[in-house]
Amino acid sequence: MNTPISSMLWVITAGFVGSFGAVFLKLGASRLDGKLASLLTNWRLGMGVGFYLLSSVFFVLGVRHGELSVLFPMVSLASVWTLMWSRLFLGERITRSKVIALGLILMGITVLGFGNR
Repeated sequence: MNTPISSMLWVITAGFVGSFGAVFLKLGASRLDGKLASLLTNWRLGMGVGFYLLSSVFFVLGVRHGELSVLFPMVSLASVWTLMWSRLFLGERITRSKVIALGLILMGITVLGFGNR
């Protein structure tokens, strides 16, 4: 069974959208004060959950017609986006070890993609 490009694009989109979910959850978590009300009224947390739910829809659309063993590792592309958003929105540092780790992730995804053909 070959994995269609459309399935790959759905899963890559899921990772992209999910990376925003991670950022919004971080932004929301930094504003929690330990009270239940702050958890329930925190719009940033709500946005994070919303982005994750939307990314799940895209992921389901992607895995319908493809090989999970090829598609699931593509979710890790969200790490690339999350690193960029963390730098841009949260001011986090991009270290050499993070860049090396992302390179390894990208190489792994590439190797798995070749195994699809």
